[in-house]
Amino acid sequence: MSELLLQIDGREVTARPGATILEAAQSVGISIPTLCHHEKLQAHGGCRICSVEVDARGRTSVVAACLYPVEQDLVVRTRTRKLERIRKSLVEMMMAHAPDSEQLMALAEEYGADRDRFAKEVSFCIHCGLCVRYCAEIKKKHAIGFIDRGPRKEICFIPEIAARECWECKECFPLCPTSALQAAFVLVKALTSQAD
Repeated sequence: MSELLLQIDGREVTARPGATILEAAQSVGISIPTLCHHEKLQAHGGCRICSVEVDARGRTSVVAACLYPVEQDLVVRTRTRKLERIRKSLVEMMMAHAPDSEQLMALAEEYGADRDRFAKEVSFCIHCGLCVRYCAEIKKKHAIGFIDRGPRKEICFIPEIAARECWECKECFPLCPTSALQAAFVLVKALTSQAD
């Protein structure tokens, strides 16, 4: 199949059909921030920090670069005032949950985010899903998942599986953009509650 030609930040970029905007941008060294993306995992689009503006078929939209497939003659902007405001707000919301995350602090500095804009609800989890998806897609163990929805949503190790699989594995810990220690705490809590 022939490659597609698109424009990212004024540069002409060629990409294979089926590639995402994020992949096309990365292939030519254009940086788009991500928190929930990992090259070994299926795209998730949960954090939305990779939002970009696209002009396609006469419409301008804000889309997740990690999910949106490239198209012929697509025009993409990765840095606009609108995107800066979106990213700033997203970082401020996430910092309410993980105020000491090094990745979030770097993004806060880049986008001028106020780490105290929202009341703290420190959970260390920004619901990126990296640990959940890694365990399911790569390890095929399904030892960790999400429970609840909305503001009560949190990660949870499944004690019966975690007791067998997780203590020796811990491969998901370094993927966490907020704190591997939080994953360890949740794992220990799950295993000790099972013993009670």
